[in-house]
Amino acid sequence: MSKLQTITILGATGTIGMNTLDVVARHPDRFRIFALTANGRIDALYELCHRYEPTYAVVLDADGAERLRNKLKAAGLGTEVLCGIEGLEQVAAHPEVDTVMAAIVGAAGLKPAMAAAKAGKRILLANKETLVMAGSLFMQAVKTGGATLLPIDSEHNAIFQVMPTKVTDTLAESGIRRILLTASGGPFRNMDRALLEAVTSEQALNHPNWVMGPKITIDSATMMNKGLEVIEAHWLFNATADQIEVVVHPQSVIHSMVEYIDGSVLAQLGNPDMRTPIAYALGFPERLESGVGALDLFKIGRLDFQQPDMERFPCLRLAYEVLRLEGTAATVLNAANEVAVEAFLSKKIGFMDIPALIEATLEQATISEVTSLGQLIDVDAEARETARTWMLEKVC
Repeated sequence: MSKLQTITILGATGTIGMNTLDVVARHPDRFRIFALTANGRIDALYELCHRYEPTYAVVLDADGAERLRNKLKAAGLGTEVLCGIEGLEQVAAHPEVDTVMAAIVGAAGLKPAMAAAKAGKRILLANKETLVMAGSLFMQAVKTGGATLLPIDSEHNAIFQVMPTKVTDTLAESGIRRILLTASGGPFRNMDRALLEAVTSEQALNHPNWVMGPKITIDSATMMNKGLEVIEAHWLFNATADQIEVVVHPQSVIHSMVEYIDGSVLAQLGNPDMRTPIAYALGFPERLESGVGALDLFKIGRLDFQQPDMERFPCLRLAYEVLRLEGTAATVLNAANEVAVEAFLSKKIGFMDIPALIEATLEQATISEVTSLGQLIDVDAEARETARTWMLEKVC
C-alpha cells in the first residue's frame, strides 16, 4: 500500500473516531485526514481540526457549523465547514477520498454510508444501523458501486479475519458450519432477572471490558448490541439465523469464531481494544502497528463460555425473531431501540422497559418488503412515533 490514503472519518469525536485518529497518527506516511465530522461536540472537533488540518469539517446543525467556522477562522485555519446530512454525504463520496470510516452512531449514519458505497469507496463500517436498517439496499450499493466493505465491530472483524480468503455465495459452500459470535454479556450477565427492573443508567454504563459511547454501552447491557450484530452478520457473511450462534464469553479475549464442517474452529484473540480491528481494516491486506499491547494469556488464566439467557435478555430474542421476519422488521426494531435507550438514559423509563417498548412497537408495525431508502426512512419515523406514544402512555 504505497499510495497515501485520504480518509474521511464520520463521527470523529466518538470512541471509534478517536481510536481511528490514534492509529492514523502512528502512520503519518500512509494516511491523510481529508474530512472530520461531529454532531454536537464543536470544541472537540475544533481541536481535531487544529491538529489534523482536514480539508473539510462537517457539523449536523447550522448553529454548530457557524460556531466552528468562526473558531477556525479566528485561528487562521483553512478547513471548510459544511453542514447537515448533505455535508456528510459530500465528504463521504468526494472524489479525493479513498477510505471512509463510518462511525456515526444511529440512523443518522445511514445516508453518508450509502453515499460512500455508491461512490465505490473503501468503507470501514462501524455503524451498525446501516446494515440493520437497510442491509439489502446497502449491500447492493456496495456491489453496484464497486466499494470495498471492511467490518470494524470487533466481532465481525474477527470473523472476517478467520474466514476463507475466497468466500462463495453460501457458508456451506465455503466449508463453514456456523459463526460463533462472542458477547461479554455486559455488566448484568449473572444478575437475577427480577433485579434488572431496578437497574440504573449509571450501573448500565459501567461496562466491565470495553470503553464505548453511551448508546452502544446500554445496548451491550441489554444485549441488543449483540442482537444487532447477529443481523449485521447475516448481511456481511450471507449467514442464516440458524448459522449464527451467540456465545457469552466474559473475558472478551476471543472476539469471535468460525466453525468449519471438518470440526475445526478458528478464533481471533486479542486484548479488548478497538484499535486492533481499526488497524486491521486500515492496513488490509497488510497489518499495521496499532498501539495495542500484547495479549498475556498467563495473566488471563482462563476463558469461560456460557449460553445467553433469552429470558434475562429479551432484546437478543427479539433480534433473532426480526431476522427471521425479514423485510422492514429490523428497521422498526432499530428505531424503537434508539427511542428506548434515549428514554432510559434520560431516566424516563426503566431498564426492562427497553425490551417491552421494542416488542410493543414491533407488534403494532406493518412489516413489508424493503423497496427503497425513502421507504425505510418513513418506516423508521413511524416506528419512532409509535415507540414515543407507548412511552408516554407508560409514563402517564
